[in-house]
Amino acid sequence: MSNQLDMLDNMVSHGLADSARRTPEGIRELIASVRQAPIFPDVTDDDAEMLAREIEERIGVSMGLGSLVVAADDFEPWLENVRAEIEGGSDPWYYWSRYKKLLFKNKLPQDVIYGTDQVTDTILGRLGNPRDNRSWDRKGMVVGHVQSGKTANYTGLVCKAADAGYRLIIVIAGIHNNLRNQTQGRIDEGFIGRDTGRLAQVGTREKPKLIGVAEFDDRFTPVSLTNTIRDFNKSTATSNTSQIASYAVPVVLVIKKNTHTLRNLTEWLREHSANHSSEMVDQPMLLIDDEADNASINVKYGKSEVSRINGQIRELLGLFRRSCYVGYTATPFANIFIDPEQDEAMEEEDLFPRDFIIGLDAPNNYFGPRKVFLDGMPDDEEPYYLRNITDNEDVLPIKHGKDDELVAIPESMIEALRTFLVARTIRDLRGQADQHASMLVNASRFTRMQGLIRNRLQEVLDTIRDSIRINASLGERGLLDPEIAALRKTWADEFHDEWPDWNEIQSRLLQSTGGAKVVEVNSRVNDLDYSAAGDRGLTVIAVGGFSLSRGLTLEGLTVSYFLRNSMMYDTLMQMGRWFGYRGGYEKLCRIWMPPQAIGWYAHIAEATEELHEELRRMQRDRATPLQFGLAVRSHPSSLLVTARNKLGSGEKHVKIGLSNGYVETHKLNNDEEVLESNRNAARNFLIALHEEGYEPSKTKCQGGYLLEDVGVAHIDEFLIRFRNARESVGTTIPPLRDYIGQRAHDELDKWDVFIASVSEKQETSDLLGWPIGPAKRSIGVERLEDGILSISGRRARVASRGVEKIGVAAEDAARAEAEFTASHNLEGSRDVNFPDHIYRRARRKPLLVLFLISVRLPEKVETPGKYVGLLPNEPVVAFGISFPVSSRPDDKVEYVMNTTMLRELFGDEDLDEDAEMEDV
Repeated sequence: MSNQLDMLDNMVSHGLADSARRTPEGIRELIASVRQAPIFPDVTDDDAEMLAREIEERIGVSMGLGSLVVAADDFEPWLENVRAEIEGGSDPWYYWSRYKKLLFKNKLPQDVIYGTDQVTDTILGRLGNPRDNRSWDRKGMVVGHVQSGKTANYTGLVCKAADAGYRLIIVIAGIHNNLRNQTQGRIDEGFIGRDTGRLAQVGTREKPKLIGVAEFDDRFTPVSLTNTIRDFNKSTATSNTSQIASYAVPVVLVIKKNTHTLRNLTEWLREHSANHSSEMVDQPMLLIDDEADNASINVKYGKSEVSRINGQIRELLGLFRRSCYVGYTATPFANIFIDPEQDEAMEEEDLFPRDFIIGLDAPNNYFGPRKVFLDGMPDDEEPYYLRNITDNEDVLPIKHGKDDELVAIPESMIEALRTFLVARTIRDLRGQADQHASMLVNASRFTRMQGLIRNRLQEVLDTIRDSIRINASLGERGLLDPEIAALRKTWADEFHDEWPDWNEIQSRLLQSTGGAKVVEVNSRVNDLDYSAAGDRGLTVIAVGGFSLSRGLTLEGLTVSYFLRNSMMYDTLMQMGRWFGYRGGYEKLCRIWMPPQAIGWYAHIAEATEELHEELRRMQRDRATPLQFGLAVRSHPSSLLVTARNKLGSGEKHVKIGLSNGYVETHKLNNDEEVLESNRNAARNFLIALHEEGYEPSKTKCQGGYLLEDVGVAHIDEFLIRFRNARESVGTTIPPLRDYIGQRAHDELDKWDVFIASVSEKQETSDLLGWPIGPAKRSIGVERLEDGILSISGRRARVASRGVEKIGVAAEDAARAEAEFTASHNLEGSRDVNFPDHIYRRARRKPLLVLFLISVRLPEKVETPGKYVGLLPNEPVVAFGISFPVSSRPDDKVEYVMNTTMLRELFGDEDLDEDAEMEDV
């Protein structure tokens, strides 16, 4: 049946090339017409309707062409001239044509394939011309999104580079074996056409197994010096030198980002060049650095010191007369251009993308940070996909040791498991039984603890499955079993609208979940193997740590359970394995994490989105990669990344620009004396403004009071009096005052002040002398006992969305919104969620927002009585500042931090592969 549906899908999809037929009615008419052929006897009307809906979803998916920032140099465009030669040959674009056919076969939306074609042309056109025999080197970066298709993009680039004449292609694929193996498999499928780790029996002989693109044409097979089982090895490579011969076909390597591997490869290239002339290093070489922010960064700051891997990549590039380095990343805050000691040193960094930076647009069906953390809900409402973990501390605290025992797992983890089993069953009922379904559990950095979690989860799964096996077939009587009843409650709470008939789910539970298994994925063991599945997709719960954090794709990821304490931007975003594409089951996805982590992710999502907007703007303004690098480094949100890169002993001096920045007191000192002092600071501030004629009745507006053209002296006086918590790093008072003071007589002399006040229907407070309705905000319990009020919730923001639009002229706001919708292809869309940063760029005066906050505990906190007594009795004062674009954006102010403070605030970093091995 599946073969018939696949064939029908392929025929209909090709028939839909005529855009006039790409309507709901046209799709169904074409399916009905093609179904009349006798080769589809088993396709039912229900199957045809399901296929029609799937095609509707697929052809509705589009992808923008991204943004391009290039150096102002004398680069000579070459691709169009070479294109004529390629297209005039006997096999035009041979490798790309095969790969494009594979993408169509894999049902990638047509518009996404066409978008990928155009974007990879753009990237290729900025590389060096492989037919130019003069010496050259080029360096660039491609900024994508986590789990959004970067591998597919650079596989397409590899194909096109090979067609254009590149003869040595090296892909550096992360720091773990499982990621390298996975990437090798993708290159095997999309470029080589052979399973490099497996032979097939052909008659009496074993031959390489043909896969992927070889289905369309298996000539001109590239030589691979690595395979899906083994990384680069000198002896294996030497044994293949006869295949390399005249370089008639490209040579490809997929290697781990490891000092041993890089050293071996560099030594082999030197030896090979010495023993067999210099042909290989004379070939044009393309090096693709996947996850370029991880381990490639120069993280040591002596004048001549560089990190080992950074130096080895530079050494490798230095062997070639003609080379290109392209770093792919989704976390640009942490990248190689972030933190040389001096601004002018940035361009001199050997891996700095001095020639080009390209920002990839994610297709509009991408299940990404904006959809998960930012879109569609009021700030205090529980997000659709997210669930809070508040019950772990007694059994699995976030801060635990490698030798701790684990006698039980949190109830929230068990509920996540139930949710996964029900979601798997609904997916099967929807016809997705042949697709993989995965659950991720990332709750410890220690491999020993990961093994214990795996064991406890397996015990719970066995108990649930025994009940399903015995009682699920009993209908209504089966609900007398507590496990079946609990599954039904999970369905009622989570998925009633997605599949309204519980009886169908209950009767299918055994078939859908009987093969479910819990596996461990880390440096010690990797039991995850999707290739082992037969006709039925795997149902797998993957337990791991850092190995699950970078690059590794969990097929059909549906439910995630994340319990970590890292606040480092790159680590957090890369841990987001739950981002990606969820065709046909997006509404079944759920993510469990602590409330504080939800806020961290939302903040990082907004900051990263700002950088993509910055790339678009810089393309329009014809800015250079160096200017983008400076913008990244001076962004307030880069403060933590920069400080992390500088970790060591003693004080760290970090320079940050506040131009076009927003900062707020998302953490407050919970000492009553400090809180009262801050109330007095706000009270005196408002009294002074009242004496200048600002009154509540004259300044009332939607959401509070807007006071225009307030003198900077009042702002400075308030900041002097406000006692900031050191945990609220961005609002450290001395740097703020320094920045304002430098501009107090020109661009920051007059301010807008907004006093936030919620609906008059709610109780108001005269605590500050004005009738103010305090905003209600949840406080993370993790820091309460440390004396910190840490704003939690979906965005970890004091401000509500849209606050930075306040004070922006209507015509300026409309212009910013129009630019945003145009750059995101959202013209005509309803209910566009405009991010605050677009208004900040349009702002002409700075904005100080004053908040009065009534704090509360998050919902569903275990043992709330333990924390209630720690909450302040009166509302507390917080503030935020939105700075407009400065005429001197490169002028920075200095923040002073120390290692102890950073570790107290944000926890220890996750371990690398070697460190994790030590914890076994």
